[in-house]
Amino acid sequence: MYANVSFPISSWKVFTYRVPAELNSIIQTGSRVRAPLGSRGSVQGVVVGLEEQVRFKGRIQPISEVVDDVPLLDQKLWELLSWVSQYYLTPIGQVMRSAIPPRLSRDYEGAQLLEVSVLEASVETIELLSRKAPKQHDLFMAILETGGKTLVRNLSHISNRASAVCRALEKKNFVELNTVVREPSLKRLKVESVKKDVKLTPEQKQIADTVSHPLEKGGFEAFLLHGVTGSGKTEVYIHLAREAEKLGRTSIILLPEISLTPQIAGRFCSVFGERVAIWHSRMTQAERRWTWRQICEGHYSVIVGARSAIFTPLKNIGLIVIDEEQESSFKQESPAPRYNARDVALMRGKLSSAVTILAGATPSIESFYNQAMGKLRSLRLSSRFGNAHYPKVHVVDMNRERDIREDPSVTLSRLLSEKIAERLDKKEQIILLQNRRGFASVMICRDCGETEVCKHCQVSLTFHKHEHLLKCHYCDARRSVPACCLKCGGGLRLGGTGTQKVEEVLVRKFPNIRYVRMDLDTTRGKGAYAEILHRFGNGQVDVLIGTQMIAKGLDFPNVTLVGVVDADTGLFLPDFRAGERTFQLIYQVAGRSGRGDKPGEAVIQTSNPDDPAIKSASQLDFDTYYNICLNERKELMYPPFSWMSRVELSGRDRDKVKSRADNLVKKIQERPKGMEVIGPAPCPLERIRGQFRYQIILKSMKSKDRNGERFHAFLSRHFCEEGGAQPKSGVRMTIDIDPVSLL
Repeated sequence: MYANVSFPISSWKVFTYRVPAELNSIIQTGSRVRAPLGSRGSVQGVVVGLEEQVRFKGRIQPISEVVDDVPLLDQKLWELLSWVSQYYLTPIGQVMRSAIPPRLSRDYEGAQLLEVSVLEASVETIELLSRKAPKQHDLFMAILETGGKTLVRNLSHISNRASAVCRALEKKNFVELNTVVREPSLKRLKVESVKKDVKLTPEQKQIADTVSHPLEKGGFEAFLLHGVTGSGKTEVYIHLAREAEKLGRTSIILLPEISLTPQIAGRFCSVFGERVAIWHSRMTQAERRWTWRQICEGHYSVIVGARSAIFTPLKNIGLIVIDEEQESSFKQESPAPRYNARDVALMRGKLSSAVTILAGATPSIESFYNQAMGKLRSLRLSSRFGNAHYPKVHVVDMNRERDIREDPSVTLSRLLSEKIAERLDKKEQIILLQNRRGFASVMICRDCGETEVCKHCQVSLTFHKHEHLLKCHYCDARRSVPACCLKCGGGLRLGGTGTQKVEEVLVRKFPNIRYVRMDLDTTRGKGAYAEILHRFGNGQVDVLIGTQMIAKGLDFPNVTLVGVVDADTGLFLPDFRAGERTFQLIYQVAGRSGRGDKPGEAVIQTSNPDDPAIKSASQLDFDTYYNICLNERKELMYPPFSWMSRVELSGRDRDKVKSRADNLVKKIQERPKGMEVIGPAPCPLERIRGQFRYQIILKSMKSKDRNGERFHAFLSRHFCEEGGAQPKSGVRMTIDIDPVSLL
């Protein structure tokens, strides 16, 4: 028998190997194997097909070994990965590497540690040990003090040769040594949640009943749950997951931000206990490998996690929820496959005959349109849970604020400062959003206007005051702060506001304030997310300052004020989704206020109060803004009215990149009716990490290509067969299906 194997490389080519006789009964389609691949040696790949005979007459090498004796993929999961490969134009080997990282295995054992236990010993023998072997006696007494049993590594402070001393004690029958398997502790991943019996409101119950019907029937149905912030969507998820468990089925809950995972996992743990698994990229290898094995063995009823959780080998799935489905973090930008977990979830729901719910307070324009067209069943939670009311929203025109105060560098307006003081007096909590980290986003020469930029990227360097460094937020290059302008010798000034500056201004205005900052810089450490949320949730701090990671999903009943320091951040980016994202961010973060019995307020600071996105968000006017967006998208033939793909060419030589981009466009002059090609043109951020970037945007009208088959066939024919992502003359090409960003 012969096996066709795909490897995690950019080539679509599959390689044929002979299956050794002893592996005939083990290997099947979807099995992970190791096989020789040229100069790379033995490489892990996936079997994509089996054949009894092959036409090739040369020497065919045998498969070296099977990675998993029992295949990790059932038929439905294999079909899902095959669909991802075809839809996102990515070789199946690369899809497998992303969905099932090489180190994961159902045979994983926890760390093996040496445990020492005290045996019975008389007073006389212990005294004799004290006289003849004082070091052994000290260690023996230390073990007794721990209760008579401990890990040998816990005795290193007594002796730097604890293992050898313990073995000497074992020979004298003072102790017994055993090897134990240590399971990784997952406690740091969760925020403890108080158990509470929640009675669903009539509106929540109606939605739960509507979803329960297809759940009981065991068929696929897709819903869009549009619930205002604070309406109790999580309680609906928990109720439905309990219903699924009663039916013997499992649930996947996808969240957009790792920062949301511990808190919502804590909510689920209060109901399901140890039957909840957490899955995201910040887990250690030990945590991921242990959790993966437990999933394979069927120990969990619910998985709560980020986008990659959609690929976990959970069996008998009945419910899939994509919370805050509009978030761009559900899209994997790199490496391939560049999939959107929202769309993969819909396909997995279809293949698994599972109810699939897209949910959020501000759905994506595409989902909003799809429910209007009947592709998604509409569910709506229009009121907040319990006694909570939506916050009162104030808009501050920062142009006027700067003129009145004659200060161009105002960070906190008078209104926001007054509101903060009021909340501090009442012992209530505050969230301040500034969607930009660091202290200042630019450093500019006062004389010539020269900006300090990254030498590898076409972006300005951000000043980080705590480290007194200039940093690039794209390639992480770092540079010391110059004393003067390197071009003309003039003085330098800072421009723009980051979370560190908000922090400094806040402390200057309120010296005794208790605060915590939550951004990429403060959450790199192990368990940092959970620790910050735990401190804020317990009332140990008054103010939570952060980037967009604090804008969604968090539920703290004592938060009665939200301040958006600069609502214009990201508004004017050269991307057709910029306005939509600004609207969603403002709408979402305002909803963090007033979620308990106390009334809440939100203060939005902006230099563009009349912009439709900001104006509609501040008025909590969802329908008006989405209709504006849909009209604009239809006129310009952008999604949801077209299929869309972005082809990016990159390389260190700008002329070569441009030349290859031009040649590609010339080759696709003949194209189906209803298809439009934009470019080639430099990307808005033309140079990143030393690579010059050009892009070609392709759009195909859905009215002329209803299921997108013609569009995909065109892309596959002209781009995949043309060489895919493999570098050609120093130029690399990547294809992004359904891009969420054009930057």
